Amino acid sequence: MILNKKVFAGSMAICVAAILWGLDGIVLTPRLYRLDISLVVFVLHIVPFLVMNLFLAREYRQLKNFTLADASMFFLVSLFGGAIGTLAIVKALFIVNFKALTVVVLLQKLQPVFAITLATILLKEKLKRYFAIWSALAIVAGYFLTFGFEVPDFSTGNETALAAGYSLLAAFAFGSSTVFSKKVLGKYNFFTATFFRYGFTSLIMLVIVLMTGSLSTITGVTTMEWMIFLIIGLTTGSGAIFLYYFGLTRIRAMLATICELCFPLSAIVFDYLFNHKVLTTVQWVSALVMIFAILKLSIEKQEQKQ
Repeated sequence: MILNKKVFAGSMAICVAAILWGLDGIVLTPRLYRLDISLVVFVLHIVPFLVMNLFLAREYRQLKNFTLADASMFFLVSLFGGAIGTLAIVKALFIVNFKALTVVVLLQKLQPVFAITLATILLKEKLKRYFAIWSALAIVAGYFLTFGFEVPDFSTGNETALAAGYSLLAAFAFGSSTVFSKKVLGKYNFFTATFFRYGFTSLIMLVIVLMTGSLSTITGVTTMEWMIFLIIGLTTGSGAIFLYYFGLTRIRAMLATICELCFPLSAIVFDYLFNHKVLTTVQWVSALVMIFAILKLSIEKQEQKQ
């Protein structure tokens, strides 16, 4: 009975985290489209980091244990998973201007394809035959999800095509971050990893907003936009990450992968409820095929590890 409660609590935590990510991508972050992208990403990290300082200040003690390799890994996790990945996905969400948010969010789910590829290259993990099959299926489905049966015409400045490119860049960046995170989490717990990931990313983004001069535009942020920043920081940002890791400590990774399906499913629902957008038949089929392929890819990868 205790085990069942533990599994239920872990599953619900990951499902809620995934739903919050869907809410963020469809409802919250796109409402900040008026602002400079680098400023948005900076605030999205500095606000949660400042909040974390209220109850995780003890994590600064870990700095004395940092080796050069540790600092390098934290920097790479923050650079790819924090700065580049978030800049790319926010750019993608802003480009489509509420027209194809579900497509952008779903394409981000191709992250495991890049993560497994990089793990093979950087961590010397063996690549099984199933990877090529399911990855190819996921990528083909992603194409039809974005373009349907049409041939993309990039010369016309197609917004969906450009947004898809940024979304794939985000998937690559987040996938890279996953590989680097494996090394970090091999030595530090998830509280430390999350705390310094947000801290390092805040520093990276601070340098960027100072160099581009976009920090000066912070005075133009409205009260409503600050409210959205705060909501993201406390819920879909650091809050969702803590929920996710809370769940991972209580259930098997295979079950967690299934629970994560709440992310793309919630994105479809939220886009319909808030933006009245519905996928076409081709997009529905493509989305289901892509999600199934990613699910099989993740599950078989976890079975291989076990």
